Amino acid sequence: MLTINVAVLLAVVVLLRLRRRTQARSRNDEKLTVVIVLVLGVLLAPTAFGEGLLDIVTQLVTGVSDSSR
Repeated sequence: MLTINVAVLLAVVVLLRLRRRTQARSRNDEKLTVVIVLVLGVLLAPTAFGEGLLDIVTQLVTGVSDSSR
């Protein structure tokens, strides 16, 4: 039996949708892409990968804000 991780499947769908030219997208197409990306974010957030990504982004933002003072 083959199992498919929904987050991986959504990541592939997002990559395929973002490869298309901007001029070829309608407003509804762009809205659907945003919804898919938000769902992907919700699926990744509680995972170890999501936690690690949050730590990296937090360190980056802290470093940028400290350097601007």
